[in-house]
Amino acid sequence: MDFRCVTISDYDRLMELWNSVGMSRRALNPVDDSREGIGRYLARNPATCFCAVDGETMCGVILSGHDGRRGIIHHMCVNPDFRRKGIASRLVDMAEKALKAEGIQKVFGLVFKDNDEGNAFWESRGYSLRTNLNYRNKSLNAEIPQGE
Repeated sequence: MDFRCVTISDYDRLMELWNSVGMSRRALNPVDDSREGIGRYLARNPATCFCAVDGETMCGVILSGHDGRRGIIHHMCVNPDFRRKGIASRLVDMAEKALKAEGIQKVFGLVFKDNDEGNAFWESRGYSLRTNLNYRNKSLNAEIPQGE
């Protein structure tokens, strides 16, 4: 298995992976996760997004980036057939190291409240649950759902 930076040439395999996992599919929207949207994200964050591939199979992916002040993990997904092999932990390690190399000292991630497995993973990685904040969302594009 190879671990490397994500490129736009991975787009079709990324979408196949994300669409094959219910929790990941829920997080997608037709604008930000279009080929153009992912291309913009990767152009802005070329050294902080990683994937794990086995031959032609996309086994896992993490999209992480920053605004110059805080890091964020936007998407992380591991193919169910490849779980419990340390892929998620390795991807997180790579993203955290890359963010730190870019001067980022704090990172956060978004996880659906009902994603018990995902929340347990992030807790095990030292990501604490912030209960003193509300995450607010506003769509500036009619094609992007407002959210729950």
